[in-house]
Amino acid sequence: MEIMVQKFGGSSVATRERMQLVQGKVSQALATGAKVIVVLSARQGDTNHLLTLAGEWSQSPDPAELDVLVSTGEQVSIALFTMMLIDAGIKARSFLAHQLKIHTDFTFGKARIQHIDREYIAHHFKHYDVLVVAGFQGCTEDNRITTLGRGGSDTTAVALAAATKASMCEIYTDVEGVYTTDPNLCQTARKLDVVSYEEMLEMASMGAKVLEIRSVEFAKKYNVPLLVRSTFSEASGTLVTHEDKTMEHIMVSSIAYDRDQARITITAVEDKPGVASAIFGPLASANVSVDVIVQNPSKDGVTDMNFTVSRKDLQRTLAIVEETRKQLGNPIVEYDANVAKISAIGVGMRNHSGVAAKMFAALHEENINILMISTSEIKISCVIEEKYTELAVRVLHNTFGLDKQSYLED
Repeated sequence: MEIMVQKFGGSSVATRERMQLVQGKVSQALATGAKVIVVLSARQGDTNHLLTLAGEWSQSPDPAELDVLVSTGEQVSIALFTMMLIDAGIKARSFLAHQLKIHTDFTFGKARIQHIDREYIAHHFKHYDVLVVAGFQGCTEDNRITTLGRGGSDTTAVALAAATKASMCEIYTDVEGVYTTDPNLCQTARKLDVVSYEEMLEMASMGAKVLEIRSVEFAKKYNVPLLVRSTFSEASGTLVTHEDKTMEHIMVSSIAYDRDQARITITAVEDKPGVASAIFGPLASANVSVDVIVQNPSKDGVTDMNFTVSRKDLQRTLAIVEETRKQLGNPIVEYDANVAKISAIGVGMRNHSGVAAKMFAALHEENINILMISTSEIKISCVIEEKYTELAVRVLHNTFGLDKQSYLED
């Protein structure tokens, strides 16, 4: 039995007319003879409305009860869409996470999927051709509702594809695929036919909004082919798959950016063992994700520590750092919430030199100061002033010739 998984985001199910387009995509998949799992997000705007409602009722909503509330958006989507399928004569049934036994841990708001009962899904395919599943949600072993965090419907879809050994997981959105950069910032951005899991992971972590990073991690781990497509066109989309030799010929495949950045500087902290642990240990315990970290060379027994966090975590981070200042010798703590991160990404960096030099030179020519630098095997990231973000994206996209089919160093 061949199984296909199709996921549709909030913009794809926002209205009845758009749901009819979704129905057409599902019918196309059924025509191939496959059984189909359809994963739906909440309709566009519904989740934000529910979060606003929670804030009106409680100054500090209980995380578990907040998950109960916000998970209802997906319930509305799957019920309405399944009604449409049944009216069209398609054997379909809707499922919430606890009904399909999508078990997670107990981290309300950011739960992680731990187990999905494959045999239970196979049982239901004996009676239905389409299973319409609420994305974004799971349940604990004692049946408490959890949610997977923003973008969690992507993770639901990929996890279901992995559990059922689906032939393909199609992620439908309002763009036609993965682009060399944000087409809203750069008119010459080009849709990519294929990208590697590694590149997509870096793009997602660096700010690209096409796929949620955990969904790509799942896909890579369980060899799930992902096809990113548009609900509103018949474009072929972008295949996310394993790296092959041809990908290595392209030095840089994309330019990503992230405005959700805040830089914190701890000045004149004692340069001795245990300082880094004293700073970052409490942040980790509070589930604050630290991104770029730069420590300046020691001078006279003191050093400066710079790091970035998400802007939404800035005030919480400052409060935690303030609590540890005494044991650090009361250093000065400063912050800047007007920074952004821009990244050049490509698996070809493993075999080609000169990417960093070319990137730094291009930014220098535009008088864009680099505040921090971070690298990995296939990525170079620079923290810059936020006001230069759009200019930096366009300049680097042009510098690496991403409007063309490929860019190779001469």
